[in-house]
Amino acid sequence: MARFDKIATLCKIQATGIVPVFYNGDVEAAKQVVKACYDGGIRAFEFTNRGDFAHEVFAEVVKYAAKECPDLAVGVGSVVDAPTAALYIQMGACFVVGPMYNAEVAKVCNRRAIPYTPGCGTVTEVSTAQEAGCDLCKVFPGEVLGPNFIKGLMAPMPWTKIMVTGGVEPTAESLSSWFKAGAFAVGMGSKLFPAERIANSDWGYITAKCKEALECVAEIKKR
Repeated sequence: MARFDKIATLCKIQATGIVPVFYNGDVEAAKQVVKACYDGGIRAFEFTNRGDFAHEVFAEVVKYAAKECPDLAVGVGSVVDAPTAALYIQMGACFVVGPMYNAEVAKVCNRRAIPYTPGCGTVTEVSTAQEAGCDLCKVFPGEVLGPNFIKGLMAPMPWTKIMVTGGVEPTAESLSSWFKAGAFAVGMGSKLFPAERIANSDWGYITAKCKEALECVAEIKKR
């Protein structure tokens, strides 16, 4: 069962504005990355369902976070079908993210009051997801659609909450472009976790980079 309910989870995402997106098949490495992000101020973390037995790594990460990162909402990403969503929810996922919208996933998540953030690439897809109860939609791939898509969408649909994933970098220029366009939050993966830093167990770098990015977002929101 999720440690945080739907409202609490969405509030965590809104408060920080950044959701790290990460996968590693090594349980200990995954734990260290989660802790490094948490120490840097992150309060919502997306573990992607990518490799074989990813759910087993996820289960260990959730247990670890419950003890070492008590205020962290751990969710799952890259979910494309309802059975997978149900599996991760049973293991404690606080939110579910997908690369596209799936009506059956929405039903499973709504039944358990778990936020479902589906990937959308058109205004119609966003509207369809909203009709199915998706409070937060993911614009994906961000690097293809760009900030102007968000800006254009928000004009006729100002109630929309968007998390952008793909192409977001932990820099003032990148973050500013997305949040000024109207993004509710951004998801960040490889730009926040350079492969060489992970390979060298440079967890301090990740903590520092998270702090820097969060401070940048906070400053942008004040303007």
